[in-house]
Amino acid sequence: MAAELSSSINIKEPRWDQGTFVGRAKHFFTVTDPRNILLSNDQLEKARVIIHNYKQGIVTPGLTEDELWKAKYIFDSAFHPDTGEKMILIGRMSAQVPMNMTITGCMMTFYQTTPAVVFWQWINQSFNAIVNYTNRSGDAPITVNQLGTAYVSATTGAVVTALGLNALSKRISPLVGRFVPFAAVAAANCINIPLMRQRELKHGIPITDENDNRLGESTNAAQQAITQVVISRILMASPGMAIPPFLMNTLEKKAFLKRLPWMNAPIQVGLVGFCLVFATPLCCALFPQKSSMSVSRLEPELQEKIRASHPGVERVYFNKGL
Repeated sequence: MAAELSSSINIKEPRWDQGTFVGRAKHFFTVTDPRNILLSNDQLEKARVIIHNYKQGIVTPGLTEDELWKAKYIFDSAFHPDTGEKMILIGRMSAQVPMNMTITGCMMTFYQTTPAVVFWQWINQSFNAIVNYTNRSGDAPITVNQLGTAYVSATTGAVVTALGLNALSKRISPLVGRFVPFAAVAAANCINIPLMRQRELKHGIPITDENDNRLGESTNAAQQAITQVVISRILMASPGMAIPPFLMNTLEKKAFLKRLPWMNAPIQVGLVGFCLVFATPLCCALFPQKSSMSVSRLEPELQEKIRASHPGVERVYFNKGL
């Protein structure tokens, strides 16, 4: 008989070492796996029961370590970490690649007319709002007011950027025009994420020592966390929005696309999807989820408090978010 699985495996943390880029990449390739959105409710419920029981010290008979980790990642892909509620399907991390490839591909295909620009930028920001709401933190919940402000501001910023650059590109080069959607998405990310996390910028995010002992809340840590997320999101969009324009510029001159112009959108979506399958997890892995900074870079009053109560602490740690 096989030995019973140990009940001491720490499934609260990722399976791979998050101190290395490779470990973080393996974790996010698993988290963003698009196949998870195809799982049935029965499969999700089975994973939920396995994880719930394991946390209570009850090991499902015959369960292997690989099966436990598989159940953990299935559970994490569909259920909110704070509330335990099943998340909206298109808001899950596993839906990022199929949803983004479709929306981005269409943004890059239909970018030449004002109605098309407005429509696809609105669709993109509506999707972003759903993702942000679905993955909201339980500690710092997003209010409807904050969600609405961020949504309207990001959509306005994206549309204004796209229309302004579209007008400019008509006087320069058609190839430049193909990069307009990317510039609009980058501008929207710079608006949307800080607005969505404005509570953290005002009041700070929890910081801890290396043993997870809470030391206070820091706005400087929040600024670093949000900056890292904005950089990751922009770089995540870069390959899918920077490589296809060059390819499509060449392909559109070929006879088959002139004969079959309707193939433009499917080819564009496919190219974007191929890029996103790799860019999404790799860019999520750029910065450690548990980010850190030196005590000397915190607010002066927080530095004094930490040095008085925890004199040996030189670095603090915090969750940067996604």
